[in-house]
Formats: sequence, structure tokens, C-alpha cells
Amino acid sequence: MRITLKGRYALRAVLALAEMGKNGEMISINSLSEAEDISSIFLEQIFFKLKKAKIVKSVRGPGGGFAFDRPLDSVTVQEILDAAGEELTVEFCEKKASKCKRMSECVSHKVFASVSRKINEYLGSLTLKTILESKEFKPD
Repeated sequence: MRITLKGRYALRAVLALAEMGKNGEMISINSLSEAEDISSIFLEQIFFKLKKAKIVKSVRGPGGGFAFDRPLDSVTVQEILDAAGEELTVEFCEKKASKCKRMSECVSHKVFASVSRKINEYLGSLTLKTILESKEFKPD
């Protein structure tokens, strides 16, 4: 499993949006870009996908920007990574499942498939609100 730069930046950017727009105010791409030191062009691509997934909404013009489309306790890390195009599966074999003759009897496949499920279950239960409120995720 590998999370790409796009996935990491998507999570960083939405967490920054949550911190900067605590009262629902619109935050510009440029503000997020400066705060997180991420290219504004790259953020625009990410936020287009987040908007399409109905995680964020946008308003154009003066005073415009991005805000969340729904409460932070209903937005999960899994949704953010999915919207960014991340596929979170543990890669453990060079063969594709459709080409492997041993798939039905392969114990290691079942182990790593279980690991993938657990990771996705965890990320699917981890909300932005939980991250922002938890001491577990705060820098020391």
C-alpha cells in the first residue's frame, strides 16, 4: 500500500480547511496553498475532486473559496482518499487476482486481504472531527 502525494496533500488540505474555516467561512485556494506550502494549481485539482465527491462546496468571486459541504463528523479519511483517487490495498503479490491459479488456496492472500480490509475500516471510521479533537493526532 502506498499513499501518493495527492492523497497526503488532500488530507493535509482538508484538515487545514477545517482549522481555518472553523465557523463555516470560505477559504481560498491561495490561503490553503500558503498555509500548507502546496502548489495552488495542485490544490485546485484536488479540490475539484473533493467538490465532485460532495465533501466541499465552493463559491466564486470576492469572498469566495471553499468550505465543507457537510459536518466534519460525517467526513472520513477514507472518503477524502477515495476522492483523491487513492486505492488503499496492500500489494503483496506480482500476479493479478484474475491470473493467479492459487488464489482460492493462498493463505497469504487472505492475510493481506484482511489487512487491507482493516485499514479501510479504520480510515472509514476516522472522521475529520475525531482527528481535530483527539490528542492522539496532535503534535507533541
